[in-house]
Amino acid sequence: MTIIDSSAVPADPEIAAERRALADARTALRRMRETVDTTELLFGDAAKDKVTDAALRRGRERRLAALADIPGAPLYFGRMDFEPGTVFLDDVPDDRSPHGPADEPDRIHIGRRHVHDGHGRPVVLDWRAPISVAYYQASPADRMAVRVRRRYGFGTVVGEDGEPESVLTAFEDEDLMAGARAPEASSGSQLLDSEIERPRTGPMRDIVATIQPEQDVLVRAPLETTLCVQGAPGTGKTAVGLHRIAFLLYSERERLSRYGVAIVGPNRSFLSYIQDVLPALGEVDVHQTTVNELLTRDLPERSRPAQGWVRRTETPEAARTKGSAVMAEVLRRDLWWHLRTPQEAVVVRQGARRYRLYPEDLRPLLDELSERGVAYGSGRELLSHRMAHAVLSLMEAEGQVCDDRTHTRVRRDPAVRAAVTALWPKADPLRLVLGLLTDPERLARAADGLLSPEEQRTLLLPGNPRGPKSARWSEEDLALVDEAAALIERVPGLGHVVVDEAQDLSPMQCRAIGRRAGSGSLTVLGDVAQGTSPSAARSWSTLLEHLGKPTGHLHALNRGYRVPAQIIDFAARLLPSIAPGLGAPVAVRRSPGALRLLPAEGDVVAGVAEACRDALTGEGSVGLIAADHQLTGLREALEAAGVDAPLLGEAGMDGARLVAVPASLAKGLEFDAVVVAEPAAIAEAEERGVNRLYVVLTRAVSSLYVVHARPLPDALG
Repeated sequence: MTIIDSSAVPADPEIAAERRALADARTALRRMRETVDTTELLFGDAAKDKVTDAALRRGRERRLAALADIPGAPLYFGRMDFEPGTVFLDDVPDDRSPHGPADEPDRIHIGRRHVHDGHGRPVVLDWRAPISVAYYQASPADRMAVRVRRRYGFGTVVGEDGEPESVLTAFEDEDLMAGARAPEASSGSQLLDSEIERPRTGPMRDIVATIQPEQDVLVRAPLETTLCVQGAPGTGKTAVGLHRIAFLLYSERERLSRYGVAIVGPNRSFLSYIQDVLPALGEVDVHQTTVNELLTRDLPERSRPAQGWVRRTETPEAARTKGSAVMAEVLRRDLWWHLRTPQEAVVVRQGARRYRLYPEDLRPLLDELSERGVAYGSGRELLSHRMAHAVLSLMEAEGQVCDDRTHTRVRRDPAVRAAVTALWPKADPLRLVLGLLTDPERLARAADGLLSPEEQRTLLLPGNPRGPKSARWSEEDLALVDEAAALIERVPGLGHVVVDEAQDLSPMQCRAIGRRAGSGSLTVLGDVAQGTSPSAARSWSTLLEHLGKPTGHLHALNRGYRVPAQIIDFAARLLPSIAPGLGAPVAVRRSPGALRLLPAEGDVVAGVAEACRDALTGEGSVGLIAADHQLTGLREALEAAGVDAPLLGEAGMDGARLVAVPASLAKGLEFDAVVVAEPAAIAEAEERGVNRLYVVLTRAVSSLYVVHARPLPDALG
């Protein structure tokens, strides 16, 4: 293995050649972008109508965004030297082969996106291309025709325009042929390790240069596969989900462009944290949303409360009941009880004739439709067709000739329309749920045999709301509204949905997300040990059933690449009590001094302030995490002590290395150093507070400071 660093050998010709190659690749990418800009603008100007022109411009803007050269993100990160004469028809056209002389290896650079020169010859191959599998999977035992794998090291400098620029500073060659003879020669990668451990500030970045073999297998899973990843902290499960989207958009772009792709995250802070990953990989058309945003997107704006849809937090008991799958049957019963039993004949006039449908003629029509499982809203339309068909049968029995126009005329007859409205009333999902949750007798009828009287009482909305706009809805109520909407009208589907922190979804929320992927597939990411909601999943198989994907493939990631062993081993002491039977994660690296337990001797603020100052002497980001109810007072006291810790998500936090994070929002985030204030308070703050504490303790990738005046929870003592 050879490592050359330009700081030690600044005039090294190989480094100089690699820098020239990288500069040529950036020039080629810039030329590609200029070509798209010029060509598509010409098409736009030639368009004959506004719709076509707008579509062309949108397509051009998306393509230009995908071809943007992102400052600080190297265009390629690796190279492979293959056996001479190797042909890769799927990746390199045979008349544009990278082959050199017969004894020269085929040489390919691997990067974040495909780049070609002015003649169409590949300069950089996309990491998602089939040939690129070898970069992640080749080993001395199975070289996959690779002779040498090269990894690059990069530094960051400030350019003339003041923007950060990546500079190639080092490379590392792994001789797979030598590795077959001497396995110790390929035992590790210093550049790979340093890239994984490199300090960071700001949002999450892609891991395309450091994807591990077990992660690569999951990233490249076929579109038809619903994948469920149980990932311990630091194993890269979120990155796997994001890179799988990028891979699927590369391999199945035409199919997915018709139906769309979405990422569902636990909150907006999490989505802000991951927002730059896909654009860095050239993918800009992925919708990112929270569960609440997904469920309220199609609700009428006129019904939206002034303070927003979520105005109330349920008690844990109420949240569990409203989130349980049994509520789907309660809603179904209540909706279909809206049907009325026919009591009078329907009289249809056609010319001088009158045709009657008696109650005994109408009842079978309603029964047949209600038993078919059609959507409630579609049933109204189908009932009018059934009634028209019955009238046409009477007309034909008298010798009249009927056709489609006759059928349409009868279906639109005022008597038929009035009967449909009376027998099959219209339903609105918001008003349906509002009525059910404000009428104890109606709820008792729908929940008979399903929920106890005590459980029914927990479901009732507070106050006496006059309508949906004045109701104080909760997150759990929104899932009920979505279920009701799906019972009334079918929900449009997506091609693929990635749902992160899925362990916290209630069964009703799972049903809502599953409906969006009913004809597509899912990537389900989470960690049972990090479940903190009242309805948090105990079993992935049960959760997959609620998502409508019981045959989903479950994979476990338990090798932690980011979190040092000292930190993960400390947090794992909580696992026997919060996730019995779940294996402890295995950290692949140790970092001396990573864990610091700091008794505060009664003055937590002073201890936290000292820990924050010490953490800031290192590199990267620092997160101060405390129980939600303590964070405001703690920040004020720290400010008085000269330590400024802006709150996560508030104005003015951009560029700040130290950020204050409520424990409830820490899930999914990472910081180089984390200062945890008073773990006992976090554990006591909520029903599943110990699970929350496990989350908090696993957010650090370099250093964890645990400051406490009170005794640590027993498992950590």
